Amino acid sequence: MRKKMLVFVDESNVTGSARIKNKNLDWLLLRDEIVSAVSGADLVEMVIYVGLPPSTEDLKAQRDSRERYVHWLRSNGFLVVTKNGSPKGGGAYKSNVDVLMAIDSVELSLAISPDIVVLVTGDGDFANLATKLRRRGIQVYVCAIEETLGNLLRDAVNDHIRMENILDQMDDFERRYDNDN
Repeated sequence: MRKKMLVFVDESNVTGSARIKNKNLDWLLLRDEIVSAVSGADLVEMVIYVGLPPSTEDLKAQRDSRERYVHWLRSNGFLVVTKNGSPKGGGAYKSNVDVLMAIDSVELSLAISPDIVVLVTGDGDFANLATKLRRRGIQVYVCAIEETLGNLLRDAVNDHIRMENILDQMDDFERRYDNDN
């Protein structure tokens, strides 16, 4: 019998990792590579947590762009959870989705009873979540690049999927930009 797998993604952490590696993020490739990295498992759901700019006039264009991005993710089979951010002034905003992702991860894991959970983030704050899931008999993997993977999280999981290997298959920012112009 094949194992059931849930994947929880901290979108800002993943897009930041792609930026660090100078890559255009390909969400479909990322999903496929995570599934193939965990052999013998069927993906039940890949949940992506996305922070949105607040609904203010000065952030309208940025919010519209993010909403189109969320629509694209949903149209391609991802379960997307959004959180409205708070303005920080000067056109900046903060929308921390970590607590939402942690609560949902526990809740969905209790409801679905996966054999495997993959946390796509390097944020060490998720170490306690990994430990809680493992205590329930769930194998926990982390998918992150070395530069962003916190030691606490690395030590709390069963295994690590090296995101560098996945990002290496994606286009460089410059090469794609040069081809578009």
